[in-house]
Amino acid sequence: MNQTIVSYLSQYEFFDFLVKLFGNNQGLLAFTIYLLVALVIVVVCATIGGFGTYAERKISADLQQRIGPNRVGPYGLLQILADGVKMLTKEDIMPFTADKFLFYLAPMLALVGVFSTLAVLPWSSGFMMADLNVGVFYLIAISSLVGVSVFLGGYASNSKWSMLGGMRGASQIISYEIPVTISILAITLLAGGMSFGTIIGAQKGLPTNWFIFHNPFAFIAFFVFFTGALAETNRAPFDLPEAESELVSGYHTEYTGMRFGFFALAEYIEVFVVCGVASALFLGGPNLPVDVKIDILPLQLVQVVVFMTKTLLLYYVVIWIRWTLPRLRVDQLMSVCWKYLTPIAIFNLVGCAIWLVAFHGQSIAQLVLGGGHH
Repeated sequence: MNQTIVSYLSQYEFFDFLVKLFGNNQGLLAFTIYLLVALVIVVVCATIGGFGTYAERKISADLQQRIGPNRVGPYGLLQILADGVKMLTKEDIMPFTADKFLFYLAPMLALVGVFSTLAVLPWSSGFMMADLNVGVFYLIAISSLVGVSVFLGGYASNSKWSMLGGMRGASQIISYEIPVTISILAITLLAGGMSFGTIIGAQKGLPTNWFIFHNPFAFIAFFVFFTGALAETNRAPFDLPEAESELVSGYHTEYTGMRFGFFALAEYIEVFVVCGVASALFLGGPNLPVDVKIDILPLQLVQVVVFMTKTLLLYYVVIWIRWTLPRLRVDQLMSVCWKYLTPIAIFNLVGCAIWLVAFHGQSIAQLVLGGGHH
């Protein structure tokens, strides 16, 4: 497994030509490649964040037998452009008694926390910004910035309602990080490492090699992870920080214009990241449903399409759940985490460890069919 996209491209002949083009300055070439790839990823994810609002409206309309956006552009596709223009032209208002520095910092922190997680997302087996040997640890650590931004947004506004929303959001995110992290640990145990390259490398071949099908404990861990991830991203039925009926709009009540837009964009991109991580950990990530021995650039592009397809299908499920299940009360939300998900996650972790020892790391597919994990 190549550690970065630069080290992957370096095995091809055209890379030597690029090195000569940059005056044999490999550092400058590597920086340029990273910069271009980072810009592409940021633009793609910003577009996904924009179209996420459109998908939310259209899917909710389908579920409720409505039409959804249909006035601006064909099928309402330009609605995201209209929303963007509206946010850009809205007056930027800040409460007189707010903490100016923290008020401005909070939405920026949300975007930084979300975009930083994209560095370790495995778009394909070769196209990764950085395949860190502690990739999972980095992901969990850097994504916690979003929780800090939610609390800061409520605190800096100097509003009782925003503060309540911020406190709810912070307590919810911190609480649900525990079952999510334990579920991830169960997968790193099966893969034998915290690198996303190692994790997706262990799931090559048929779908029976995916970790969701490795053993019953990993299967349950997927649903624990996905449920906890919904709560971490403040999505229904866990969207208590934005419970409009009692908190007006939660931690970002006092935000207007693009600062509100940054919070919304960060949420939709975070949902995409969470779905991508779920795909990488449990559903084979960018791996094709067949074992391909060759490694050529067009195949890497196919893997990107496969990864995006799995991720966007999970994205659809997230929206589907939002418009299907009612919102929980705050006490029910905490009970689900501490009384149910956390004990189940610990049980799954211990179960995976016992399974590895008892069956020498073999999956159900290998035990039954004689194929699968190696």
